[in-house]
Amino acid sequence: MDKIIGLTPTAIEQTDDYITMNFSDGTFARWNHMQECCESVSITDVNGDWDDLIGVPLLVADKRASFDEKPLSNEYVEETVWTFYAFRSIKGSVDVRWCGTSNGYYSVGVDFYHSGNNPED
Repeated sequence: MDKIIGLTPTAIEQTDDYITMNFSDGTFARWNHMQECCESVSITDVNGDWDDLIGVPLLVADKRASFDEKPLSNEYVEETVWTFYAFRSIKGSVDVRWCGTSNGYYSVGVDFYHSGNNPED
């Protein structure tokens, strides 16, 4: 996510399933999860106002995660992953909490994509 620090968001869209930021340099970033069979991942909490990030460079874009597992049987565990994203600008901040649950077989991570101008992005 270091690639988006210093970029200036021009528009931000958020649903329960994804966040998309468009930047003044023509690139965009997206956070989402491709749902599979026996898992669920969604945004459960947003603190802050997205408008505080519009029109000014991002100073912080940070990710943290917390994990919990509970045995369901000899083969499976219930896995819960909380993924936290923090975005900061000189105007304010937004903190986002995602929650993912699974039977332990499927991924519950949040995917990040940046459409940078560099082909290696």
